[in-house]
Amino acid sequence: MPALSSFKPDTLERLAAAGLDPQRLPDHIAIIMDGNGRWARQRGFPRIEGHRRGTQSVRATVEECCRLGIGHLTLYCFSSENWKRPREELDFLMALLEQYLIEERAEILDQNIRFSVIGRREGLPDGVLREIDESIRASQDNTGLGLCLAINYGGRTELIDAVRSLARQVRDGNLDPDRIDEAHLSSALYTAGMPDPDLLIRTAGEMRISNFLLWQISYAELWVTDLCWPDFDSAVLHEALRAYAGRDRRFGGLSGSVGGLTED
Repeated sequence: MPALSSFKPDTLERLAAAGLDPQRLPDHIAIIMDGNGRWARQRGFPRIEGHRRGTQSVRATVEECCRLGIGHLTLYCFSSENWKRPREELDFLMALLEQYLIEERAEILDQNIRFSVIGRREGLPDGVLREIDESIRASQDNTGLGLCLAINYGGRTELIDAVRSLARQVRDGNLDPDRIDEAHLSSALYTAGMPDPDLLIRTAGEMRISNFLLWQISYAELWVTDLCWPDFDSAVLHEALRAYAGRDRRFGGLSGSVGGLTED
């Protein structure tokens, strides 16, 4: 929990205006951005228009997390299962992603954002990979919001890759298999070095986690809205944060205690 002295005055003012307690904010928010196609279909637009409008919600959410002093934001942009979509839609999504990376790089630098990506690189177009690498390089020394995009990502695939990494260490004689614990597995995940999400938000009313951060969200608070992603804005984010602040996070213990020493 950050100390009040770590917040800038303008951040405290914005938090107060939104009815948010700075000492009850999540450090890491993860979002499953669902409903772009549904949003478009409801309005008689092609699916790609929903994806296009969804980038506006990404921009607004990133900007608001910066203003509120959130430490980390992970967005589920493209799953490893999404390759099953029609080729025309896939081509548009990859072009949109490349365009986003190019157009938002100046904002990433201006806002002191640390940019990263999780997921497998195999299958992503060269242009997308080039812009990913450039954004990572350009922002590597930044100290503000940690913005992580999950691209070509799958939670089960991540766990497989982590197990393979640990197996190679055992094979090479650098790791005793009997000493493998949660810390070893966490350090082999794509998200190594990042805190686990405190709050998982999902849009479009779906009650599932869709193979997203399966290990990392073990104790995350879940919040679901019926709004589709293109309708997600700072007001909805504030609603989710207020709901989070009212939760009793038990971490497997009893009410009112992280360690489980306080009874209900």
